[in-house]
Amino acid sequence: MEEKDMRESTSRDEDTSQAVIEQFLAESGGPVVTEGEAAADWRDEVLPEGHQSGFVAVIGRPNVGKSTLVNALVGHKVAIVSPKPQTTRNRITGIVTTPAYQMIFIDTPGIHQKPGHKLNELMIEQAVAAIPNADVVLFVVDVAVAPREEDAHIARLLATRAVKRPVIFVLNKMDELAMEKAEARIAGYWALLPDYADSIPTSALKGTNLDLLREHILRFLPEGPRYYPGDQITDQTEHQIAAELIREAMLRYTHQEVPHAAAVFVEDYHERDNGVLYISATIWVERESQKPIVIGKQGQRLKQIGTAARAELERFIGGKVYLELWVKVQPQWRDHDGRLRELGF
Repeated sequence: MEEKDMRESTSRDEDTSQAVIEQFLAESGGPVVTEGEAAADWRDEVLPEGHQSGFVAVIGRPNVGKSTLVNALVGHKVAIVSPKPQTTRNRITGIVTTPAYQMIFIDTPGIHQKPGHKLNELMIEQAVAAIPNADVVLFVVDVAVAPREEDAHIARLLATRAVKRPVIFVLNKMDELAMEKAEARIAGYWALLPDYADSIPTSALKGTNLDLLREHILRFLPEGPRYYPGDQITDQTEHQIAAELIREAMLRYTHQEVPHAAAVFVEDYHERDNGVLYISATIWVERESQKPIVIGKQGQRLKQIGTAARAELERFIGGKVYLELWVKVQPQWRDHDGRLRELGF
């Protein structure tokens, strides 16, 4: 198939797919809101006495709900989510500001013991590096299942790298746990890190106990200034967010080995004279056999990906988007230093 045949323009509205898109947005964390225009003198704002601020590292093995938790705590979608493990590849900042405090959540890639590729090694390095730099650490675990070796491995990392830093157990997915199993299951997680500072049962998906979790974080957050403008909710650039939203749509519509072997590289991002934002992005895959999986029969899967991604992008910018997607084979990009640098690693 010629590369020009793989290009997918998604500039036309498709009413028939709107219901699917709305369901997708609801399932993946709700609307995306970009940071507002910060006041030029925000650093000069007089803060109340005792104003608290600090960095909260969100740590855990893959697929325990870290990104869903961060989105819920921030109140906006700042990190993509997917039921597939290892969705998060970079450290992502979500910022919550009130008159009394500023919490800066660092959503980290899932920590596991068998990296396999240089990309995974870099992801794990990012997650581990966030631990000693945080003021508070949230150790997110999935109480719907028994503790795994990866959870024990993370507990050992925290025992050595989070010295003198409070670690709060976030017992996530409590809504999936039968009450008769709760006591023994939770005790099993507590035993991994006996010196934990606090523990809160939550359901990030349903919003259970999130206000309580914020209150408990504030018990350990130091006094300090604001590090970001009060209306900023993330430190990601628009290019980064665009690439992530496209990758999220691809995760939704692809299966098998493709999600882990694919990346999104934004080639062009600019506003045209008519006010429409033009974005051209390439989806990288590692093997020729993966290309038709992303493209689909007669380009239908790529069209699905583009439609869903464009809807999210338009929600993000609050305007029209003309999106072009390409698919290209980049052999072994997950182990290629140059390719990883292009993606920001």
